[in-house]
This record gives sequence, C-alpha cells and structure tokens, in this order.
Amino acid sequence: MEIRQDKRGDIITLDLVGRLDANTSGELEAVLIPLIDGGEKKFILDFSDLEYISSAGLRLLLLAAKKLRNNKGEIILCSMKDFIKEIFEISGFTPIFTIVDNKETALDKLQ
Repeated sequence: MEIRQDKRGDIITLDLVGRLDANTSGELEAVLIPLIDGGEKKFILDFSDLEYISSAGLRLLLLAAKKLRNNKGEIILCSMKDFIKEIFEISGFTPIFTIVDNKETALDKLQ
C-alpha cells in the first residue's frame, strides 16, 4: 500500500493506493493514528486508487472515526469505487462515515 499525504491549512488528505487489508492496515494506522493523537482534527481519505478493503481496514477506519469524534474532529471518505462503496453498505458503515463523490466536495465540507 502507498499512502500519499497532503496538508492544506488544517485539512490532511491521505490518498490510499492499493489494498487496505490485514497486511497493510498497520501502514495506515502508523500514519493516521499519530496524526489524530497529535491533535489533527480534519481528514480526507481519498479512495480513488484503493483497489480493495478488508474487515481489518474497516476496523481501522472505525477506530479513527471514534477517536476523531471524541476529539471533535471529522473524517470524510471520497472517490470510492462502486464495489468498495458496496462493502461499506453491506457492513453497515455508510451511516458512520461521511462519503462524498470527490476530493473537492470533501474539502468544501471541511472548510
């Protein structure tokens, strides 16, 4: 998995490339959780280049969302492929996350 990080003002964008599964979720956790614990509050996760997400990836996203809610932060997921969006729907995660079509919409919601 490749994680590209960008910061615009107080918004951190993480572009996820490849697969988010049991083998790679630790890589994202090592980037995302320290940022949250360090006080960052606004995140966009861009899924446009994400090819797969497993239950391990979903668990990590749920952990991040809970930590952010406790810190009055927010995470927005964007640019999901249809089959990944379907995984979120089947697992019941769509009400938990704000999911938008593209990065521009996510930026508008966080500003």
